[in-house]
Amino acid sequence: MIVRLRTSRAARLIALGLAGGVLVVAAAFAVRRWAGPRPTVVTPQSPAVPARKIQATLFYLSPDGTRLVPVEREVPFSEGTAEQAKRIVEAQVAPPPPDAVTAIPSGTTLRALYVLKDGQAYVDLTREAATAHPGGTLNEILTVYTIVEALTTNLPAITSVHLLVDGREVETLAGHVDLRRPLRPNTLWVHHDTR
Repeated sequence: MIVRLRTSRAARLIALGLAGGVLVVAAAFAVRRWAGPRPTVVTPQSPAVPARKIQATLFYLSPDGTRLVPVEREVPFSEGTAEQAKRIVEAQVAPPPPDAVTAIPSGTTLRALYVLKDGQAYVDLTREAATAHPGGTLNEILTVYTIVEALTTNLPAITSVHLLVDGREVETLAGHVDLRRPLRPNTLWVHHDTR
């Protein structure tokens, strides 16, 4: 009987201890909840460093639509020929500024770009380069040479350009310009200001 009394007394003490602990936790939770939201600590941030840019020559259609006109534009800077070539082509295929008309079919973007040691660049454009092309020999020539001239004019390490569409070699974009071989620059299609 003495043993039983001590056991029940110990059980009561444990129960009281647990109950007290539960009350302490509940009280802490209630105080924290009613105290309101914690103040937000704002730490001053250093101003964002503007991305480095370079001047590049991009090409848009002449007013009569028969030639390409060189236009100086800012494009993001990248280290290395291939990375800089990507930035130039991305800027060239982007929607043109309000005062320019592009020869690049709407929706065309750059998928990939590689430059070989011999100076040949492989430019892989999305399928819109062919599927959204308006057709016509002159239109196709100007589309192709927009890319060729943008790369070879700005990056002397690139000597020729091989255009791909959607990851594959194609014969043409719209049935007129042979794309089975790399193309070298051809300033015949570039309007030169003679002023």
